[in-house]
Amino acid sequence: MPALLHLDASARRTAISRELGAAFADAWRAEHPDGDYRYRDLAAEPVPFIGEGWTELCDRVLAHGNTDLDRLAELAETPAQRAAWAIVEPLLAEVRAADVVLIGTPMYNYSIPASLKAWLDQITFPRMSLAPRRFVVATARGGAYSPGAPKERFDYQERYLRDFFAGHFAVEDAVFITAELANSRQDPALAHLRDKHDASYAAALETARRLGKEY
Repeated sequence: MPALLHLDASARRTAISRELGAAFADAWRAEHPDGDYRYRDLAAEPVPFIGEGWTELCDRVLAHGNTDLDRLAELAETPAQRAAWAIVEPLLAEVRAADVVLIGTPMYNYSIPASLKAWLDQITFPRMSLAPRRFVVATARGGAYSPGAPKERFDYQERYLRDFFAGHFAVEDAVFITAELANSRQDPALAHLRDKHDASYAAALETARRLGKEY
């Protein structure tokens, strides 16, 4: 049975990244009526930041040369390590149960929200692999950061996530669905770019619906 894990990280309930993620998820669920769909709102119910017990678990993973995610629980010995594992286990289980991981996230201050970073930290351990799971990121940016844009070099959102997925999860083919220039909806200084935003948003929405059917 196909399985989709859907995450949202925007603090804004009406966020474009949430709209794009919902469009993908709705199309996926229509295509897979018997599929397993799970949703987690990282902004409404934040994942705790990692603590010392989590760092000790990572040390034990390295010391024991363990790359088997099924054996991580065996390495939690102290109360602090077991408490850390109690947070990690359900989060990691959700990811491992999914065929597709869909992440809706805005760009905040050139990067990702702290809520998403906290989730990534909790589920990540040395030398792990989540391949062949497919990662789809539905994202919105206030400005323009795509290749060739004047602010391209400030993109620490897509570049960071691509590198993270490849380096930590062995997932090299993450797909990004992006709407740019979202701030043209509010900022008078960007109002002249509203048409470009509308086109970017429409294209992203169409892509989200199409990929939801294909995945």
